[in-house]
Amino acid sequence: MSVDGKLTPGFTGGTLDRADALRHDDAALAAAMGNWQARLLVLHNWEPEVTDDGRLGWTMLTEAADDAEFVLLGLDNGRPRFAALPPGQGAPPPFRSPTLFGVLDQLQPGEAATFATARSLLDWHARHRFCANCGTPTALFRAGWGRKCPNCHAEHFPRTDPVVIMLAEHDGRALIGRQPSWPAGRYSALAGFLEPGEAIEEAVRREIGEEAGVEIGAVRYVASQPWPFPSQLMIACVGQALSAEITLDENELEDAKWVTRDEVMSALDGSGDAFLAPPPYAIAHTLLHAWAHELA
Repeated sequence: MSVDGKLTPGFTGGTLDRADALRHDDAALAAAMGNWQARLLVLHNWEPEVTDDGRLGWTMLTEAADDAEFVLLGLDNGRPRFAALPPGQGAPPPFRSPTLFGVLDQLQPGEAATFATARSLLDWHARHRFCANCGTPTALFRAGWGRKCPNCHAEHFPRTDPVVIMLAEHDGRALIGRQPSWPAGRYSALAGFLEPGEAIEEAVRREIGEEAGVEIGAVRYVASQPWPFPSQLMIACVGQALSAEITLDENELEDAKWVTRDEVMSALDGSGDAFLAPPPYAIAHTLLHAWAHELA
């Protein structure tokens, strides 16, 4: 979406001070955990508790499970904010529940950014309890922004996987596609992971070519978004198509089609029947909005 012409994708606009200095100061971190204003993010089976006004729920650190691993999310006007991973908790399920979908629609932008940080970090810890170098169980360090191996002393840090998400543009129309697992009528921008040794522009051209058989020339960047399921950086772009002919890869997409700006705008406001738009918190929604209003 945009405010005064400025694009503001979902999960952006975080308000916490990430307090990097605390990650390197054990005494200061201990003091932060003992601060009476410190709070713990409330999560139920990986899903946040949300108030009626779209804010996250918080509780005391003492409410965490015994032997939980604490992650410092940052400071809220000097007040420490933490998330906790219970001991032995596995990674979250691969699919988001209908409840979570509803919650994400309710969260205020800055609150959604805090949840995204917590969800990605905790997911990473749940998946990286063992050293990738020697297989030894690792220990949390740097206030939860890393894990260290006590055997080979390797240090491991959270990673973000870059993903290009893009519209192809041709003669005033944009290319959108759908996957068979999506709700009926849902179409969105095409997307795919960057591969090693590949530039963003090259990934845009490759992915559109692989999925829809459309050759792309010039590529322009639009915006980016952290996507915490589990931890991607979505890089939104528009590529200039050299032709409108579609050759669909049915292993990737169920369908793809060209849509006009009017069709996109009516889909985004729910007044049209050309397609069901992606939800507002997804950067695909932001990208479609930007393209339709000629902001991209």
